[in-house]
Amino acid sequence: MSVDHSKNLIEVNNVSFSYGGQNVLTDVSLTVHQGDYLALVGPNGAGKTTLLKLMLGLLAPESGQIKLFGQEAGATYNNQQLGYVPQQSSSIGLDFPISVYDVVALGRYRQVGLGHHLKAVDKQAVEEALNKVGMWPQKDTLIGDLSGGQQQRCYVARALSGQPEIIFLDEPTRGLDQPTQDSLYSLIRNLNKEGLTIVAVSHDVDKMTQEAMHIACLDHRLVCHNSPAEFLADSSLMEMFGQKVKVIGHHHH
Repeated sequence: MSVDHSKNLIEVNNVSFSYGGQNVLTDVSLTVHQGDYLALVGPNGAGKTTLLKLMLGLLAPESGQIKLFGQEAGATYNNQQLGYVPQQSSSIGLDFPISVYDVVALGRYRQVGLGHHLKAVDKQAVEEALNKVGMWPQKDTLIGDLSGGQQQRCYVARALSGQPEIIFLDEPTRGLDQPTQDSLYSLIRNLNKEGLTIVAVSHDVDKMTQEAMHIACLDHRLVCHNSPAEFLADSSLMEMFGQKVKVIGHHHH
């Protein structure tokens, strides 16, 4: 999938935000184009998740403006175009006796409305989402009986079942072992290749320089927004993370 720089799906313009008087983000501006795979990285507490929630319209900026598909976030834009996998979603409600299929079907209720029955088109979307993440054979399994990686795939499928144009992921591989992380990153990469725009928060700078098309580094302000190669070439950014990020030569884009 190539990025269409003529189509701005997300526009963040001079956005600032604080919690309880404590500054979290100051004067942040960036654009996400159709087909992009953007990684939001930065030190702990740098404002990555806050920016993600601002983009989703879950929070409102104190100053500045965010546009989604050309309309102001939180206004009348069609939020069915957005999919969201929140942080630590795999720890939510695992004791509740709900099947994988029913968890993923929850992603359709923005279309049909709560209290309404799913139609054939909705059931087809659920099946397609489960097949995309490789979880259709487990559709009748209780969510709590799955491994952590399988649970996370189901939450990705729940976001996909709404057939969004953008999917937002907040630390999607946190708490997973390395092989499971690699498998999930492969899934995300394939979704992007199929045309889905990706915005992902991650603490794994090393991995995101291999996976993402663009890196936006935050430290309360936007420190950089460029390609992985440009990010890796800036030694001051490496010092920010207190580590040496490995330079990998097989970037998939």
